[in-house]
Amino acid sequence: MDLLTLFLRTIMTYFVVFIMLRLMGKREIGKLSVFDLVISIMIAEIAVFVIEDTKKPLIHGILPMVTLVGIQILIAYITLKNLWLRRAIDGEPSIIIDNGKLQRDEMKRQRYNLSDLMLQLRQNHVTNVADVAFAILETTGKLTVVKKRDFNDNGSEHQGLPNKHNLQWEASDELVGQREEPRVRYEGLPLPLVMDGKVLDKNLEKIGRDRFWLKNQIQLNGARDFKEIFFCTIDHRGRIFVDLI
Repeated sequence: MDLLTLFLRTIMTYFVVFIMLRLMGKREIGKLSVFDLVISIMIAEIAVFVIEDTKKPLIHGILPMVTLVGIQILIAYITLKNLWLRRAIDGEPSIIIDNGKLQRDEMKRQRYNLSDLMLQLRQNHVTNVADVAFAILETTGKLTVVKKRDFNDNGSEHQGLPNKHNLQWEASDELVGQREEPRVRYEGLPLPLVMDGKVLDKNLEKIGRDRFWLKNQIQLNGARDFKEIFFCTIDHRGRIFVDLI
């Protein structure tokens, strides 16, 4: 009888955990953030306790799992609209290599050693750091690598990331409201200016612009206020991308 009970509890727990993970979203079956990993481990531990202790009612295991999933879904929903909370929970990507140069201070801050770096570079089919235009350590722990030749194939003249060291804008005297696009001397990732209706003032400082300039740009793209913008970026040619809420 005990074996039959154990068998039935195992099957039921399996389906409960399966449903819980499905409710948590597709991101759970990919690369997990620290927050998602903690929730997943706790659900797994609770499931083991429920299966091992056949005298414990199933509800004593199901209720904690439902609570954890509820917390995860609630926080995931809140972070959709709250950039500060999203950064606090998931963290931010870190630049490990910029134009073939190791960012040692960032590696030290992330406790990311050379062995880890070389391992992930090899997984990206890279053996020489000098061949890397930039490498970003994502919040999931995955290393995103863009090779210099990927830029060269597209006819670019310079490799590098849009940061305070190599981001150089060519000042122009265009009138406010005109569509003349400022030129920039880097070739890299588009720079976010607005996320979830929040202006990223630090990025505006990097390109030598202010909110007045940005507001005129978004108005040219059909938005009246920053709160109407879900995502806004600017690329190395000064082209503005705006996605409205």
